[in-house]
Amino acid sequence: MGQYTPPLRDMRFVMHELLDVEAELKQLPKHADIDADIINQVLEEGGKFTSQVLFPINHSGDREGCTLDQATHEVKTPTGFKAAYQQYVEAGWPALSCDPAFGGQGLPLVINNAFYEMMNSANQAWTMYPGLSHGAYECLHAHGTPEQQALYLPKLVSGEWTGTMCLTEPHCGTDLGLLRSKAEPQADGSYKISGGKIFISAGEHDMAANIVHLVLARLPDAPIGTRGISLFLVPKFIPAADGSLGARNPVFCGALEEKMGIHGNSTCQINLDGATGWLIGEANKGLNAMFVMMNAARLGVGMQSLGLTEVAYQNALAYAKERLQMRSLSGVKAPDKPADPIIVHPDVRRMLLTARAYAEGGRAFTSYIALLIDKELNHPDEEVRKEAGDQVVLLTPIIKAFLTDNGWIATSEAMQVYGGHGYIVEWGMEQYVRDARINMIYEGTNTVQSLDLLGRKILMDNGAKLRKFGEQVKAFVEDNGTDEAMSEFITPLADLGDKVTKLTMEIGMKALQNQDEVGAAAVPYLRVLGHLVFSYFFARMAKIALEKQDSGDDFYKAKLGTARFYFARLLPETAMLIRQARSGSASLMALDADLL
Repeated sequence: MGQYTPPLRDMRFVMHELLDVEAELKQLPKHADIDADIINQVLEEGGKFTSQVLFPINHSGDREGCTLDQATHEVKTPTGFKAAYQQYVEAGWPALSCDPAFGGQGLPLVINNAFYEMMNSANQAWTMYPGLSHGAYECLHAHGTPEQQALYLPKLVSGEWTGTMCLTEPHCGTDLGLLRSKAEPQADGSYKISGGKIFISAGEHDMAANIVHLVLARLPDAPIGTRGISLFLVPKFIPAADGSLGARNPVFCGALEEKMGIHGNSTCQINLDGATGWLIGEANKGLNAMFVMMNAARLGVGMQSLGLTEVAYQNALAYAKERLQMRSLSGVKAPDKPADPIIVHPDVRRMLLTARAYAEGGRAFTSYIALLIDKELNHPDEEVRKEAGDQVVLLTPIIKAFLTDNGWIATSEAMQVYGGHGYIVEWGMEQYVRDARINMIYEGTNTVQSLDLLGRKILMDNGAKLRKFGEQVKAFVEDNGTDEAMSEFITPLADLGDKVTKLTMEIGMKALQNQDEVGAAAVPYLRVLGHLVFSYFFARMAKIALEKQDSGDDFYKAKLGTARFYFARLLPETAMLIRQARSGSASLMALDADLL
């Protein structure tokens, strides 16, 4: 069903030509021995696994879905999922970027991130099982006790056990301050956890021996609101000190959610009935610990939509080259055939190039962020670590919201290329659209990400982090402003940078009088910033492509053409978005709720 070819050439371009990852890693003692050959070899092997093992079971997994045995509370994953996971574990993929102290391979996150793009292209529903495990690993690695780390991390790193995060309850999603799950202290230092959680991805399955649930709950004397939330480690099977599995913990799947997409992933309603758990981090400070996992998940969700954007583009492109419909408006292009392939039509080109541009821009952006995280975690200079961390904090909401919005646009456009066949299950395109839609919702809806970006990441520090990124853009503009060949990219980039500065100040001043102005402007504002980031990276990529367009490698001509399309056709969206952001809250809030 369909096809998937890992975009290794573009990944190498981003790694080696755009970001010079090898030189950047030389500054990090932990990764100083990682060179381009190692990066290329890992990506090539990752491409084989994703295209040959995961992709063939994507469509069938969507059609089959997961099944729950109500008597045993056990979930069976689609045919082939468990075997694929075993291959994944045997090949050592779960350990790729994990700490060698716990059995990991210690490779940089920037490599792991590229591997996850390929996994998401090949099979998003399957990839969510190990993806959530990696988030649980990060949380325990940062906040677990030495005993918890020694017992649980080697199992998560090896892939023998998987992990989840249990936040949402039926009456509260984003507003976690309303959650009701309870944790009763026990004499032995453990806790009895009771409550109900919903929408728990990979909450129960047959792919691994144990599942480590990270559960938010309240202690008996906890303050109200988010200040009274604690985080607990609740395993499916309670392990002995040597890691062998003991008693079944009363944390069960009560039902599987019937979903629009990602059918191959078991999205569970989880019931905890006095389940044994252990506190992670400090009491009543569970959100601080959980945010490590949530931020990893937000980057991961952006990667999901990037992966879908790429695979949808590839299949739409192949179809457009083969499907014959009508003749070109400018004259017959395939005289030996009864009609021309639809790729000759301008609007088909628009749809294909939209998906291509969003894939290539997203790949550059997410690779840059992954490299920043490597610097934040490992650079010997504290100031470099802080600056990298500030950029990650600022740009993470954009990765989650902008890339998932783009993924929805791109998969929809790719499906449209197919015409009526795009709506038919057998072609596989409608699955990408259904799978992409959830990414805009979970791990904090895109509205929540927009409010976080504008309200917390920008206005709360008077734009300090944004100015730092703006200085980076400005430096690139100044370095290339006199290059006539770059003017078609530099001029709109500089113009948008100026407009973002003015728009931010304007919204900030309005917000001093009425906080609803932030809510009214946040979503279009984030999208404007997303385009600023993309235009910056496309300008950088265009500079490289211009220098090498006569090298004989058509890759650079294609890169330059994609950049020109982005600036001509996608970036102008910002004019509308800026007007929307400036329009204020009055038209949104004027009507009484009863009149809506």
